[in-house]
Amino acid sequence: MKFQKLDLLTLLISLFLLSSCKNSSDIGLELGSTESIRGELLDTATILSATQLDDPASTYNMARYPLGELKDEIVGSTNAEVAMSVTAPGSGFTFGKNTQIDSAVLVLPYSSGANVERYYGDTTSVLNITVKQLNSDLTEQKTFLSNATYPASDVLANVNKAIKPNTRVKITNIVAGGPDTTFSANPQLRIKLSTAMIQDKILKLDSATLANDKRFKAAFKGLKVEATTTNAKGAVVFLDMATADGASMEIYFKKQNASTTTAIDTVVSKFPVTSSNSNYVLASIKHNYTDAVKENIASKTQTQTTYLQAGGLRTKISFPHLNQLKEKIGGALIVSKAQLVIELSNTTDTIPFKAPLRLALYRYDLASQRQLLPDGNPGSSTNPTGDPRAITGTFGGFYDKAKNTYTFEVTNYIQDLIDGKTVDYGTFLAATPFTEFNLFPYPTSVSRARLGSFHNTDNKRIRLNIYYIKSNP
Repeated sequence: MKFQKLDLLTLLISLFLLSSCKNSSDIGLELGSTESIRGELLDTATILSATQLDDPASTYNMARYPLGELKDEIVGSTNAEVAMSVTAPGSGFTFGKNTQIDSAVLVLPYSSGANVERYYGDTTSVLNITVKQLNSDLTEQKTFLSNATYPASDVLANVNKAIKPNTRVKITNIVAGGPDTTFSANPQLRIKLSTAMIQDKILKLDSATLANDKRFKAAFKGLKVEATTTNAKGAVVFLDMATADGASMEIYFKKQNASTTTAIDTVVSKFPVTSSNSNYVLASIKHNYTDAVKENIASKTQTQTTYLQAGGLRTKISFPHLNQLKEKIGGALIVSKAQLVIELSNTTDTIPFKAPLRLALYRYDLASQRQLLPDGNPGSSTNPTGDPRAITGTFGGFYDKAKNTYTFEVTNYIQDLIDGKTVDYGTFLAATPFTEFNLFPYPTSVSRARLGSFHNTDNKRIRLNIYYIKSNP
């Protein structure tokens, strides 16, 4: 009966505390205060935070590929390039006799779908785009990290393009033996390539090379697309390189009619550049951070702010006093609710560089491997080692524009840290796409944020709010 009464009392106190709190980011007592650890109280625990360079991540078979350049006064410049191998149209392909190139176009569809990032930055930006031939076959690559470089030399195109990721385009469809038709296609980047270069580099290949994809890749090697901005702010667009019959190099050419030797047909052949097991598409990301970011990374003391950028920067956080709570309270500690609240520093969420719509939160294990927190690790048929205490759905991390905050429910993680069941080898915040929760910094987003630290004098802070109850032994 003693334990049954205690459980009932605990439940009633928990309900009272949770129902009486209006704003979890505004409540709590300092851990150093003796008044903060007496029975049914709340505590805002000290948090240490630091900006770190994130690890490079694989760019093989990503959901989206970034292309463009950002010039952001908060974090600095970011440049994104895309390298791609090119696939022959099919086994036994040939251009036929007396073929002459009419035109060639590299077609790169923009990403699409609900809540999917299509661009980041200034949509009025004009990108100076250069297409080059790669110096080596991408299929011979052994690693695909985001900081890799892919040497390329011969220029096949150099054009200025306004980015229009939300605008459909009209395309002329070539119909052999009949009138051409026009149709409206999904938003895409279309880059006209040098006909002379395509004539020299592809049409001059022998039939055995054109008919065999491995030989063709070894001969042509592939393409690299570079981009810089002509605007003050710039933009990065995201390309859909995964959808079948999407990204391709279209070659329009004239050839002799198969049945009438005096007749000439205009036809088009598509050389796919979509990502697949046999066709590589890889991204290369370069950052040049501001002095403020560099100083923040190098700092050995607590700073006013920390920084995040998807695919580049993360914030490491730690909770130095959690292991002292039991000792100070003098009894067992029941965490009824714990929330990690992250506030943006002033002027972070501004056009054209908006705050990330979502953050990821993860931890390191003993081997410095990235792991989900127990609150965000539900078990399933594909995740049999998940935590049964995990929150159904999501444990948070979405941007609250009204408050300029992100909130994570971390009750079980904090309880485990207090009880010593889990060691804090490192807990990390990172920007992640709205539709994905990435443990690794894939450059499928480039959004950034400046966060207020626990010691921020403007009171734009990161807070750990713990709702707890002392349980007498």
